[in-house]
Amino acid sequence: MYAFEIERPKSVDEALAALGAEEAQPISGGQTLIPTLKQRLAMPSKLVSLSGIDELRYLRREGDALMIGGGATHGMVAREAATDFPGLAKLAGKIGDPAVRNRGTIGGSIANNDPSACYPSAAMACGATIVTNSREIAADEYFQGMFMTALEEGEIVTGVRFPIPQASAYMKFEQIASRFPLVGVFVARFADRVGVGVTGASNNGVLRWREAEEALAANFSPDALADVTAPRASDMIADLHGTAEYRAHLIPVMTKRAVAAAE
Repeated sequence: MYAFEIERPKSVDEALAALGAEEAQPISGGQTLIPTLKQRLAMPSKLVSLSGIDELRYLRREGDALMIGGGATHGMVAREAATDFPGLAKLAGKIGDPAVRNRGTIGGSIANNDPSACYPSAAMACGATIVTNSREIAADEYFQGMFMTALEEGEIVTGVRFPIPQASAYMKFEQIASRFPLVGVFVARFADRVGVGVTGASNNGVLRWREAEEALAANFSPDALADVTAPRASDMIADLHGTAEYRAHLIPVMTKRAVAAAE
């Protein structure tokens, strides 16, 4: 590590004021940022902790949507979304281990947009809205590539609004050591459409598998995907954990499992 200052604001307004300093960077649960600092991939002179802001730690039903504060931990989502949105609750309950789930936050995950993060797949599949301190952004516009988002400097994720589907499920093929997905697929069925969000696979970060969405909208069954062409291997991540071809192969496999498990 290296020397830096840290501030612990108690409100969003205090956090925004602190982020106005030169080279200041927000930190929530720190599950992505701390390893990044250790590797010197980021070297901010000041960290602004969002973990002490109580107004960001909530889950509440808003009509046909579930509104989740940016400071809600994965553990909170796993427990408190179970009744209204079981698919999302189960996704959160599979993130990391208990230590990670009790520290990491949905806002931090959405803000960092790690290519293997779980929440972005649900956000894309559901057509979620990312709420910041200054605006609301549709998921399709918010996620802009690997580790890239529509967030501007000094802007923070204050919440995520998820339309609640009639049925949903998340399936991921885990890399055993990290518990990140080599491929993770979130399927969400609504009255008028089906969403399929894929994480862990693409060089461009989270994606929607639109061909699968069209097929499943006509027939919400694993059999509907039998003749659907999988995303191209040339667009997939290749690393020591799996080839691009392997990840491309896993996308329809995990999608079929998610459809079969949807409730």
